[in-house]
Amino acid sequence: MVLTLFTPPYAPRVSFAHTEFEEEEDPTNRSFFSEIISSISDVKFSQDGRYILSRDYLTLKIWDVNMDTRPIKTINIHDHLRGKLCDLYENDCIFDKFECNWSGSGANVLTGSYHNYFKIYDIENPAAGNEVVLQADKSAFKAKKLGGKGNGVVKAGTGKEGMNLETIDFNRKILHASWHPRENTIAVCNILAVYGVD
Repeated sequence: MVLTLFTPPYAPRVSFAHTEFEEEEDPTNRSFFSEIISSISDVKFSQDGRYILSRDYLTLKIWDVNMDTRPIKTINIHDHLRGKLCDLYENDCIFDKFECNWSGSGANVLTGSYHNYFKIYDIENPAAGNEVVLQADKSAFKAKKLGGKGNGVVKAGTGKEGMNLETIDFNRKILHASWHPRENTIAVCNILAVYGVD
């Protein structure tokens, strides 16, 4: 995986300056899927411009723009799917491109997953259990319309206990998400619906 940062020229016909951010892969872990799963699907600068958030198939990585040799933090998103890469290749899910986002405060990051799950990580307090897994679900909206409580989101748990590998629906996925720049509000969408979360 190579992430390249370009600095535009100040005069016409001057070449771009660039910095490449790359984490060397351990050759013993190389497989047929290595290039596919390390392809970057999204990248975002933090609000202050000091950090870059990148998303590949299995991880979120946070890079310091002043340190290009390795990310300062790697968050495993789909590591539990590593054993299913052949199946995911056969059904083309391995080519899904998940987005990533910073919260307005820069304290949290967000990305989507399968089964309409999306995950929020507290990066300022990297203690164990700082992952929140939520699920965008129409039944929660139906409950709200009928007078019950619901905002379209079901808390699926924290960490991996919210995900059962055998029952994940790979056709339901949150590929796109956005975090409001000033409020603690998130918009996520799957193929059929957009969900707003406060």
